[in-house]
Amino acid sequence: MRNAKILLVDDDADHNRVLKALLENDRYTVVTAIDRAEGMERIKSDKPNLIILDVMMSSWHDGFEMSRELKKDPHFRHIPILILTAIEGRGGLSFEAAAGDPVWLPVDGYLEKPAEPEQLLTEVRTLLSKAS
Repeated sequence: MRNAKILLVDDDADHNRVLKALLENDRYTVVTAIDRAEGMERIKSDKPNLIILDVMMSSWHDGFEMSRELKKDPHFRHIPILILTAIEGRGGLSFEAAAGDPVWLPVDGYLEKPAEPEQLLTEVRTLLSKAS
């Protein structure tokens, strides 16, 4: 689904800038937020077709909490969420294996930072095609 709107929620402004350029080059409309609160505001105002979400922002669990909140809300649960984080392997947990668990990590996809550009674009296309 080209021309889809994607929301990037990550506290790393440089990372947002790079991803935004990559996604816009592939003809997506991209909006960004630097934390959970701004992300929730953007979801309500911009109505994205996909959310790319970091885990660690203001706190180590912001991404977890935001994904749970969105998947519980009937207005937003249909929006696919892609977790894109560098937290994998810390504490011996596998987030990739847990992705999709409705309680622990209710997301639709997972990639580890730094993701290869083509890998990220493929995942974005896959999630958007499933949502349409």
